[in-house]
Amino acid sequence: MQMAVVNLRPGQTVYCEAGKFLFKTSNVTMETRLSGPSGGGQQPQGGAGGAGSAGMGGLLRQAMGTAMQVGQRALAGESLAFQYFTSQGGEGTVGFAGVLPGEMRALELDGTRAWFAEKDAFVAAESTVDFSIAFQGGRTGMSGGEGFVLEKFTGHGTVIIAGAGNFIDLDPADFGGRIEVDTGCVVAFEEGIRYGVQRVGGLNRQGLMNAVFGGEGLSLATLEGSGRVILQSLTIESLANALKKAQGGDKQGPTGGLFSTRTG
Repeated sequence: MQMAVVNLRPGQTVYCEAGKFLFKTSNVTMETRLSGPSGGGQQPQGGAGGAGSAGMGGLLRQAMGTAMQVGQRALAGESLAFQYFTSQGGEGTVGFAGVLPGEMRALELDGTRAWFAEKDAFVAAESTVDFSIAFQGGRTGMSGGEGFVLEKFTGHGTVIIAGAGNFIDLDPADFGGRIEVDTGCVVAFEEGIRYGVQRVGGLNRQGLMNAVFGGEGLSLATLEGSGRVILQSLTIESLANALKKAQGGDKQGPTGGLFSTRTG
C-alpha cells in the first residue's frame, strides 16, 4: 500500500478528507473545517452603514454555501469535514494514504480541464484546487453504482488520488473512441470523457448468463471521447469476496451450512 509524503513550502496549504492523514512535522498546523476550498475564501470586511450590510450579506452567502457543500457530501456518503495543513516558519512535511491496498497518483491541474474521480478516490490536494460533488442522474446514476456520485476537481495545482490494486492509463481515442469497463474499476477521468452505463447484453438467455454467472452484474460503464482514463485492477466487491472466501464464508453445503465443517 502506497503513501504520499508531501513537502510544503512556508505558508503552503494542502487539504485532505478526514481519515486520510498519517503524520506531520511539528511546524505544520492542522485545522478541521466544514467548508471546502471553493467555499473558504476571505470573509468580507464590514464597515459603517451600507458596507456593514454588505458584509453581513456576504457572511450569510458564505454560510449558505458551506451548508450546501456539507449537504452534498452527506448525500454522497463522504466525510463532512476537510483537514487543512499549513507549514509555518519553514518547510514542513505531511503524510497521507488511501483506505485500500493499491496505487496512488498525482494529477496536475492547469485550469483547462477538470478531473472526475469515484467517490472514495480523493486523498489530498493543494488549497488552489476546488473540490465539489457531481451527481450522475437518471439511469446512469442508478445503474452505475460507483458512478452515481463523482468527485470533481477544478482549478490549478496537484490532486492526489488512490485506488485498489494497480492502475492502468487508457485513452478511449486509441481504441476507436470507446471502452467498456466494469463499473467498479473506474478510478478517474478527465473532463471531455463521456461517462455512461449500458446493460450487459439483452434480457435473453446469454444476457442473463453474463449477469448471473459472469460476475459483472447487469451493467458496464462506458467511457467515450478523448482524454485520460485511470482504471484500477481490484474492485472493493472482489476484495470483500476474497476476504469472505479466505474466512470460510463460502464453505456451505446445500442446507445453508447446517452440516458444513471448517478446518484450521
